[in-house]
Amino acid sequence: MPPSNKRLVLKRRALKGLAAAMALAGLGGLSARAAAQEAPKSVRIGWAIAKTGVNAGGTAATVTPNYRLWVKEINDAGGILLKAYNKRVPVEVVEYDDRSSTEEAVRATERLITQDKVDFVLPPWGTGTNLAVGPTYEKHKYPLLAATSVTDKAPELAKRWKHAFFLLGTGGEYAEDLVATLEKAKTEGRINNKIAMVNIADGFGVELANATRKAAKKHGFELVYDKSYPIGTQDMTPVINEAKGKGADTFVAYSYPPDTMLITEQARTLGLAPKVMFTGVGTQFPMFKGKFGKAAEGIMAPGGIDAASPQMQAYLQRFKEATGQESDRFASPIVYASLQMLQQALERVGRIDRAAVTEEIRSGSFETAIGTVRLENQMLTRLWHVGQWQGGEFNAIAPTNRAGARPAVIPKPGW
Repeated sequence: MPPSNKRLVLKRRALKGLAAAMALAGLGGLSARAAAQEAPKSVRIGWAIAKTGVNAGGTAATVTPNYRLWVKEINDAGGILLKAYNKRVPVEVVEYDDRSSTEEAVRATERLITQDKVDFVLPPWGTGTNLAVGPTYEKHKYPLLAATSVTDKAPELAKRWKHAFFLLGTGGEYAEDLVATLEKAKTEGRINNKIAMVNIADGFGVELANATRKAAKKHGFELVYDKSYPIGTQDMTPVINEAKGKGADTFVAYSYPPDTMLITEQARTLGLAPKVMFTGVGTQFPMFKGKFGKAAEGIMAPGGIDAASPQMQAYLQRFKEATGQESDRFASPIVYASLQMLQQALERVGRIDRAAVTEEIRSGSFETAIGTVRLENQMLTRLWHVGQWQGGEFNAIAPTNRAGARPAVIPKPGW
C-alpha cells in the first residue's frame, strides 16, 4: 500500500476510535444522569412501637430514643450513602403506636409494609411482641432485628425465619450464668442453696423462669418459692411476704419495668432483704437508679455493660447529649448496635435491596457500640447475661470469662 493511502487508513481508524470514545462517554454521562434521577428521595423506615400501654415504659427507655438518635445522626450527616447512585439519601420515618397490643403490632407492621411501602421496618419492644410480628416480617421478606427479645426458641426460629436476627440471646444463657454465679457464692459459703423466684406471665418471664428451674436443679439449688403473676399486677405484697418466709438467700424476679419498680419498693417496705436480689427489665434503666439511689447497690439483673469500653463510652455520651437522659444498661446498646448493623449493611450494598441487605446482616462483620459484631446462625452470641449496680454503674459481671467482667458483690448491701 502506498504511504499516502496507509496514512489515510490510519487517520480514518483514529477518527472512528475517537467517535466511538465520544459516544461511550456520552452514554456514560447519560447513565450517570439516569442513575442520579433514579436515586430514591429517601430511605423509608417504619416502626410500630408501644407509645401507650404497659409496654410504654420499656419502649421509652430502650427503643424510642435509639431510633430517634439514629435517624438524627444519619440525617445530620446528609443521609445514608447509596453508592449505586453516589448519593446520600435522608431517612424518612413512618410510625404507629401499637398500644402495647400484639394484635395491633401485627396489624401496624402489615400496614407499614403493604400500604406505606416502607423500605425497612424496625421492631417493637419486648419478647412477646417481637415473636408476634415475626411471621409478618418473614412473609414479606423484611429483616427483623430482634434486639429486645430473649427466647430459647431463637435457634429454632432462626432456621424457620430466614430474615430474623435474634440479638439478645436465649433464656437458658441468662439463667445458666446467673445460677453459675450463685453456685460460686454458695461454694464459698456466702449464700445458702435456696432460691425464691417469681415471674411475669409473659414470654420473657415464662421462658426465663423455665430456664432457671433447669439451671437450679443442675447446680444443686432448691426452688423454695416459684410463682408467676399476671401483666398489670398492681400489688406485689402477697408475693413478697410469701417469699420472705421461705428462708431463701436469693430472690429472683423475672419482671417488666412497672413491676420491677413495684417489687423493689415493696421489698424495702416489707423488709425482704436477701443476700442476692435479682430483678428483671427496668433494673438497668436510669429511672431505677434515680428512684432508689444507694439502695440500688448490689441489685442484679440481666445485661450490664463494660463501662471502660471506648465504643460504649462514645455511645453513652452521644445518647445523653441527644436525648438528655442516660441510656439503659441492657438492651439499649444492643438496639443501637442493630441500627448500626442495618446502616452499614445498606451502605455496603449501596442500594435499597432488602434481600442483599439481609444477606449482608447475616454474613457481615460490623463495628458497633458494643464492639465488633458478627452473627452466628442469625444470632448474637457475645452478650452480657448478668449485671449488678456497683458504685453507681450497672457493671457486667457474667460471663465471668469475658474481658471487662467485674466481680460480683455478694451479699448485697442492706437497704
